[in-house]
Amino acid sequence: MRRFALLGLACALLAGCDQPEMRFQPKYNTYEAAPQWPENQAARRTVPGTVARDERLEPIADTLPMTFDQALLDRGQERFEIFCSPCHAASGYGNGMVVQRGFPAPPSFHSERLRNAPLRHFVDVITEGYGVMYSYRDRVPLEDRWAIATYIRALQLSQHVAYDSLSASQRARLADSVDDSSREAPQ
Repeated sequence: MRRFALLGLACALLAGCDQPEMRFQPKYNTYEAAPQWPENQAARRTVPGTVARDERLEPIADTLPMTFDQALLDRGQERFEIFCSPCHAASGYGNGMVVQRGFPAPPSFHSERLRNAPLRHFVDVITEGYGVMYSYRDRVPLEDRWAIATYIRALQLSQHVAYDSLSASQRARLADSVDDSSREAPQ
């Protein structure tokens, strides 16, 4: 019995002796030419119709696909304050706390280019990322991305409204808020 055990152990050891280490196995590096493969490439194209994990099957709409209402703006503001304000600041000018601590400043939402950008642009940037901003696709559901984009548009409008276009009641509320903020707080 002992001989069979030793013989089995010896066979197992000898079977693995002549094998090269896996790190030295033949392989192709990324984008390396591979003459025996189609199109002379080691990296193959995906099969048509392939869908990445967690990717939505339907395309993202070009315009707001939900009802615009106060609840949507409130949800957008809440999500903006959670995900966007650390870099973009609550005001949208791009001077958030992360930027104040040395991170590169994002563009201001109040620039001419971004005020003229379609709503879908903001959804795409949140989805795919842009520059040093990484993708929020896996952190923010699509419906919330639209809510954030809607809130960004409202934020832009709030900073670029002509005083003459305000109604008398809006002007009065604005004057009251300025008067309240200019008063000194009690000691």
